[in-house]
Amino acid sequence: MQEQKATREAYGQALLELGRRRNDVVVLDADLSKSTRTSLFAAEFPLRFFNLGIAEADMMGTAAGLAASGYIPFASTFGVFATGRAYDQIRNSIAYPRLNVKIVATHTGVTVGEDGASHQALEDIALMRVLPNMTVVVPADAHQTAQAVAAVAAYDGPVYLRLGRPKVPAVIPPEQPFHLGKGQLLRPGRDLTLVATGIMVGVALETAALLQAEGLEAAVLNIHTIKPLDGELLLEQAARTGAVVTAEEHSIYGGLGGAVAELLGENCPVPVLRVGVRDTFGQSGTPEELMQKYGLTAQDLLASARRAVERKGKA
Repeated sequence: MQEQKATREAYGQALLELGRRRNDVVVLDADLSKSTRTSLFAAEFPLRFFNLGIAEADMMGTAAGLAASGYIPFASTFGVFATGRAYDQIRNSIAYPRLNVKIVATHTGVTVGEDGASHQALEDIALMRVLPNMTVVVPADAHQTAQAVAAVAAYDGPVYLRLGRPKVPAVIPPEQPFHLGKGQLLRPGRDLTLVATGIMVGVALETAALLQAEGLEAAVLNIHTIKPLDGELLLEQAARTGAVVTAEEHSIYGGLGGAVAELLGENCPVPVLRVGVRDTFGQSGTPEELMQKYGLTAQDLLASARRAVERKGKA
């Protein structure tokens, strides 16, 4: 049975280890440290932890000030609050002056579950991706989250790191290197390319196995960095297979699917189908129920893959 661990758990542990190695790392939270797992850092380094209360805009402004003073601030809260409630401060106080702030959202997508639509960030990637100077990262599992925390700490510039609430299976080989802006070819294929991010990487690998049983070989790409996008890898695989299906636990507008469609539309026109939440808000339910309701299962991805291959044949 595959190991299951939440990416937010991995974040809390990686942040603690980072704090032990670097005295310039500080952590901010908006009264959600138990949920975001920044409480681990707070317990060991109370003088480098700042609880700003339910004041996300103030948290981002304070993080900007700490970055301007030479610290590396990690500012954490839920995705809807980080990107929606504090957007003006992120835009003008962090992205515009290109300050070294790491914004980490631990509750994103429909798998937030029973908290419902008000807490399910389905537009956060789009909001962060459109900002100049902002790097956007969505790890696939717990191990990759630890790699991402180390990488974004070493990178000089604003980052949005998108994590999740529930436990997820380990899908990335531990020996697989992690580099910001570089996607990963997890499985080669000749008939189509499945391009996934976050929790949907595991779903894409499951779909590829189902396609193989039907005689179709699907390449699987893990695009853990939505911005900057690995155009070289995507163009190479699109040209090789002639059809692409994207998969994300996010709106089909403005996220991974939009980024890939823009790239291929300008440089390598092939059939592209987007699997994601289709212009609607979420609702309350278990993560499993919601993944099924919003078309984010392997069977949904399988159906889109078949359509993409059929379109390729008609092109």
